[in-house]
Amino acid sequence: MTKRALVAGAGGFIGHHLVSYLVSKGYWVRGVDMKMPEYEASKADEFEVLDLRRLDNCLMATRQVDEVYHLAADMGGIGYINFHHADAAGNNVLISTHLLESSRINSVQRFFFASSACVYPQGLQSGADVTPLREEDAYPYDPDEGYGWEKLFTEKLCQYYAVDHGLETRVARFHNVYGPLGTYDGGREKAPAAICRKVALAQDGGEIEIWGDGEQTRSFMHINDCVDGVWRLVKSDQRGPLNLGTSRLITINALVDLVSEIAGKKLVKRHNMEGPQGVRGRNSDNTRVNAALSWEPLVSLEDGLSASYRWIENELIKEGRLTAAVAG
Repeated sequence: MTKRALVAGAGGFIGHHLVSYLVSKGYWVRGVDMKMPEYEASKADEFEVLDLRRLDNCLMATRQVDEVYHLAADMGGIGYINFHHADAAGNNVLISTHLLESSRINSVQRFFFASSACVYPQGLQSGADVTPLREEDAYPYDPDEGYGWEKLFTEKLCQYYAVDHGLETRVARFHNVYGPLGTYDGGREKAPAAICRKVALAQDGGEIEIWGDGEQTRSFMHINDCVDGVWRLVKSDQRGPLNLGTSRLITINALVDLVSEIAGKKLVKRHNMEGPQGVRGRNSDNTRVNAALSWEPLVSLEDGLSASYRWIENELIKEGRLTAAVAG
C-alpha cells in the first residue's frame, strides 16, 4: 500500500528537496506552504498554499496522511534570525503546536520535526576549535535566542505528544544544510549560499566582505545527505533527538577560499567586524546517528559547493546581475 506523506514547508529549500526524495521512494506526497517553490515546480502529488499558523489549516493539511514531515518555519541565516526573535519564535511555536495537535486528531502514524543545532548551549560553542556537540549536550539549556528556544520547546512538545498521546515522533537537529535550489540573497540565506553569491558577483582580484574575522567555524551538510538521513530516521525506532550533519570543521575564511577556487578567482577578504557572527564554533558529533541509522554523509564539501556555486552563478546570469563572460 502506498504511503501518504505531508511535507509542511514544501515551498522551502529542504522541504522541496524532501518532496522529490519521498516521491522517488514511491510515496504519495502532499506539499503545503505559504508559497510555492521558487526555483522549480514541486513534484508533490498535491500542493496546497496554506498558513500553518492556523489550526484549521493544519487540520486540512494533515488529513488522510500516514506521516508528517514538519519543516515549516519562519527562519533564515544569521542575518535574519539574530534580529527577528519575536517573529521567528512566535510564528514557529504556532505552526508546531497546531501541526502536532492536528496530527493527533487525524491519527497520523509518524511525525518528524526538523530541529536545529541552535538548541545547543552557547557556552559550548565559544571557541573556533569546538568539541563536536553530542545530543546530550543540549542540557542544561542555553540555546540561541528566539529560534533556538523555539526549537528546543518543540522538541520537548514532540516528547510529550509521544508519551501522552502515543504519537510516534522523530527529531533531527540539522547542522547547516546547503545545496542548490535554496535562497541565496535577500537576508535569509545561509553562509554557503551567501558566499557563493558574493564570489560569483566579485571581479577576479576584487574584494569580498566577510562578517567577523572569518575564523569562526562550522560544519556543512549537503541537502542530498540531509533528506536521506531524515527518511532513515523516520523509518527507524529512534525516539530521541539525533544530530544530522557532518563532522568536518571549516573556518569561514577557508570556505571563502574553497568557493573562490571553484570559481577560478583570487579575492581579497574584507572583514566586517560589525556584521552578525553567531557562535564562535559549531560541529556535529555523529556517533549516535551512525550507530542508530548506519548513516554517514556521502557528499564532500568540495563536490557539494561546486554544484551549489554553479547553480547560483546560473541564477545570477538569468537575473541579469552577472554576465557569462564575467562568470567564466
